[in-house]
Amino acid sequence: MKIKVGFGFDVHQLQVGRRLILGGVEIAHEKGALGHSDADVIIHALCDALLGAAGLKDIGFYFPDTDASFKNIDSKILLEKVIQLIEERNYSVSNADISLVLEKPKIKPHIDEMKVQLAPILKIDLEDISIKATTNEKLGYVGREEGVAAYAVVLIQKTN
Repeated sequence: MKIKVGFGFDVHQLQVGRRLILGGVEIAHEKGALGHSDADVIIHALCDALLGAAGLKDIGFYFPDTDASFKNIDSKILLEKVIQLIEERNYSVSNADISLVLEKPKIKPHIDEMKVQLAPILKIDLEDISIKATTNEKLGYVGREEGVAAYAVVLIQKTN
């Protein structure tokens, strides 16, 4: 069986008055992520990890911020398209491990719902997704609450 690992990273500025969407879940907070799409850093990091594992180009190649059709798009739609791309190459997802770096708000109460949103798109069980959140200990742009970052690692396997 052929297996491949992919790594993804994404970062977005935080801005007052924007919606905060993480892992496909809208979280009430005074600040949200700024971006061309819904700026879901978790899903964007996942997309890059999956694309990288399959030997494809990055998320910006497939969904450029210069394309008006992706303006304010739900990132779950982008993830569905990425899954289609890897399935066309006869790969399926085995598991995903995600780390979110954000000072506020607390993410722990939302992790189970994020997994519920992501598992059917990734076509894996809830226990095959790990989502962890940490702060940046008040250091850097994340620590100053100016931005949010996410890291993702995925394992994909050849289906035939």
